[in-house]
Amino acid sequence: MVRPIAALPKAHLHLHLTGSMRHATLVELAAQHGVHLPEALAADWPPQLSGADERGWFRFQRLYDIARSVVRTEHDVRRLLLEAATDERAEGSGWLELQIDPSGYAARFGGLTPLLELVIDAAQDAARHTGVGIAIIVAANRTRHPLDARTLARLAARYAGRGVIGFGLSNDERRGTITDFAPAFRIAARAGLRLLPHGGELAGPASVRACLDELHADRIGHGVAAAADPELLRRLAISQVTLEVCPTSNVALGVAATARDVPLLRLREAGVRVALAADDPLLFGPRLTDQYELARSVHGLSDEELAGLARMSVLGSAAPADVRSRLLAGIDDWLNSSPGRAEAVPSGTGLTGTGLTDVG
Repeated sequence: MVRPIAALPKAHLHLHLTGSMRHATLVELAAQHGVHLPEALAADWPPQLSGADERGWFRFQRLYDIARSVVRTEHDVRRLLLEAATDERAEGSGWLELQIDPSGYAARFGGLTPLLELVIDAAQDAARHTGVGIAIIVAANRTRHPLDARTLARLAARYAGRGVIGFGLSNDERRGTITDFAPAFRIAARAGLRLLPHGGELAGPASVRACLDELHADRIGHGVAAAADPELLRRLAISQVTLEVCPTSNVALGVAATARDVPLLRLREAGVRVALAADDPLLFGPRLTDQYELARSVHGLSDEELAGLARMSVLGSAAPADVRSRLLAGIDDWLNSSPGRAEAVPSGTGLTGTGLTDVG
């Protein structure tokens, strides 16, 4: 008998807006807006992917761009946020940090600022309806010019503490020079935003080190390549920089051959903070609870160890103090409950309030 993972309170720190979309919603919006979906996003979903080489990453990005293109109206955006929050609640997540590159949507919504304001407002509405606290991370695309990143950093800074809590850097880390994006991260840092770049996914430990040295990262998206460098692991453990580890994403993109090859145990043994996350369920299939199920079934983690991962997700988040306290108390309640008898959503999960006060 084991405790149900969906009842384990947790925070979700690595989820992209387009990638959060339900597959059924993708199909429905595509039909509604006359967007043709390739078989990989329709009958053959979820697609067979690879990011191990440029061709594989290009295919992944093309499918992602097609999926994003079905989001055409304000109603579509609000639907995505509400469904994402509803799914988070069902999985025991009381706090969500949702990442978006406004550049990918701006042309259809009147520009960067109107799009971001719509997303923030939709997030607040979804939080009120579901009780799941939601904060936004504005992310730059490292395949675009670094000046674009500075523009987005200024935009994020303008809304710091008003729905936006962080600034990120995503897309293929094998492209671009990370030093070129440092000025954008300095803009974000001056505004008090958390610095949350991707690194150590498709590139090696040097990518993680660059996130620390050049961008002064508070958390790192993925970061699993650090497992190959003992000195870097010690540094991450001492600095308590959280790695957002996304097991099914790692396998789907060829970062790890199998779920067992995701270095979760190595990171934990080194004392590195790890927050499990789903990345892009629309492209990969499994959602947040599946990542914890993999940790249990493949890596052999006990309920005590799973509770530890949930605690790290909360401690690594930007959730307000009251939400953190409720989530942490809920984790203790889950662990103290009898196996097989935990409530669907235990008291103390943080789902009774939006957690949107003082998100800065």
